Amino acid sequence: MEYDVIVVGAGHSGIEASLAAARMGKKTLLITMLVEQIGAASCNPAIGGLAKGHLVRELDAIGGEMGLCTDATGIQFRILNASKGAAVQGSRAQIDMDRYREYMREVCHNTKNLEVYQDEVSKLVLKEDTDELEVAGVETKLGEKFFAKKVIITTGTFMKGLIHIGEKTYEAGRAWELPSSTLSTQFKELGLNVGRLKTGTPARVDGSSLDFSVMESHGGDETPTPFSFRTNKEEFNPKQFPCYITYTNTGTHGKISSNFDRAPLFTGQIQGSGPRYCPSIEDKVNRFSERDRHQLFLEPQTAMCTEYYINGLSTSMPIDVQKDMIHSIKGMENAKIIRYGYAIEYDYVDPTELKHTLETKKIKNLYNAGQINATTGYEEAASQGLMAGINAALAIDGKEPFILRRDEAYIGVLIDDLVTKGTTEPYRMFTSRAEYRLLLREEGADVRLSEYGHKLGLIDDETIAKVRIKTKTIADAIDLMKDEWFTSKKENLELLESLGQDRIKDKVLLLDIVGRSTVTVDALDALVPSLKDLGTYIKEQIIIEAKYYRYVQKQKKQIDKMKNMIKMKIPDNFKYEDIPGLSNEAVEKLEKFRPPTLFNASEISGITPAALDIIHLYINLELRKKQK
Repeated sequence: MEYDVIVVGAGHSGIEASLAAARMGKKTLLITMLVEQIGAASCNPAIGGLAKGHLVRELDAIGGEMGLCTDATGIQFRILNASKGAAVQGSRAQIDMDRYREYMREVCHNTKNLEVYQDEVSKLVLKEDTDELEVAGVETKLGEKFFAKKVIITTGTFMKGLIHIGEKTYEAGRAWELPSSTLSTQFKELGLNVGRLKTGTPARVDGSSLDFSVMESHGGDETPTPFSFRTNKEEFNPKQFPCYITYTNTGTHGKISSNFDRAPLFTGQIQGSGPRYCPSIEDKVNRFSERDRHQLFLEPQTAMCTEYYINGLSTSMPIDVQKDMIHSIKGMENAKIIRYGYAIEYDYVDPTELKHTLETKKIKNLYNAGQINATTGYEEAASQGLMAGINAALAIDGKEPFILRRDEAYIGVLIDDLVTKGTTEPYRMFTSRAEYRLLLREEGADVRLSEYGHKLGLIDDETIAKVRIKTKTIADAIDLMKDEWFTSKKENLELLESLGQDRIKDKVLLLDIVGRSTVTVDALDALVPSLKDLGTYIKEQIIIEAKYYRYVQKQKKQIDKMKNMIKMKIPDNFKYEDIPGLSNEAVEKLEKFRPPTLFNASEISGITPAALDIIHLYINLELRKKQK
């Protein structure tokens, strides 16, 4: 059978890829090993977090499904870093893992142009009689051949997946699920650089066997904020369930350290690199031996609260050690273990093998998305899946690719980091990775990106109309305030005093008064009466926009400078080795490729914006010397 797009794997990446392609009018086939596991949350029962929440909001603004599904199946919603600036706040939700999976399965089954098929893809089918490698479809374990114009691989941890629990190992892509055993071998044969990574998960315990009375309860926000811009905020009122905080102790650490000789992580049994920012408990005890406790976060996996995920206790220790360490923790002395923790090793493809569209450079029409690209996290995977699905559909129509810049979206940062820098460990998104994070605030994702989604056919007319009203309302308010002076006349000083605001000695732009960190919605009403009839949400966004206005303008100037900068030609015989501040890797690559312009240099893997800035500086210095 012939399709426009085939998506291999139905995790978070595969779902977004297949939905995007199908919704853009492409006949799409989603192949998964188990239809029941479409949308399975393989690890923690949560969506979002710091920077990860940004990805979900951006994905939603373009037309992805993850935010809507989270709102429909979430059992706790929180804004992290709520006391800090809006640029570093992040949405996070606990999800009912069963309902999340059911929701995504129903959406996939009921989306026009999308077919679901259960089987294992054993190899790629390549076009014959061509001068270059070009994928034409896939062949399954049952011997079926499916042909397509584009193929998207989203295999997660399944390629040659190997699970470790103490000295015991078994082949699986997820606990007790069959691995993909042949795809990565073919990738190697076709010249792709394939490596090995490791991740892990903790044990799950029976909620009825835990003593929550000695733990710290951790509830959701009193007024929960939905993930999706398309969810009605006024009607959003989900039933929320608490998580609980407890801690390891010196006894726990003793039970772990005394069994280091049985830990696969230390015996050489595990070869792959693990995630630096989400280490196993045995790794934490080993690396931070001076600490006498580590925080654990017990998260309900469903609304029934029968099973809890022990966030912070990821491990591959033998089961007897897992029992002992869990039972040594306060409130978990009588815990009944439902599933043991494990580590899993799997094959991945070096993401520098990819273009920014996520199409592989060596094999035409083949795209990779998700953990196969060495990322970790549902949100990173879903974002890549959406972009791969969109670009596959656009390529079929002969249209320009959809590539987000670093100053436009965290998704742009994610993909640019992967394809230009690569990674040797599972990549996780952080706000610190984004140079222009003041421009990339969560609540502005719809303003930044929904026009793209509408143009692609993924955002409907009604939604974009609301976004346009929001955009214009905020912009008009800012224009009003940046053109109006707030003087130091008596009545104005009295008004500031009544609002608890510092007085002014000279005239100040109204924008800068509203941009103070202490200004509230009530204060805005008093300072700018013409905005009083706007909704609370819009007024909050106006205040945030005012607070960041000066900084945002500065960043926009930096971005314009960068755009102009990359057009600069690099002189012939330019000596990179003479430039302090460039890494040896950068010098080696620049000398090898000799890019004619800074733009061409920016396209080389591993050449960062900071490196471009340094090169630009020294080109100017060289030009000035010649002019003297």
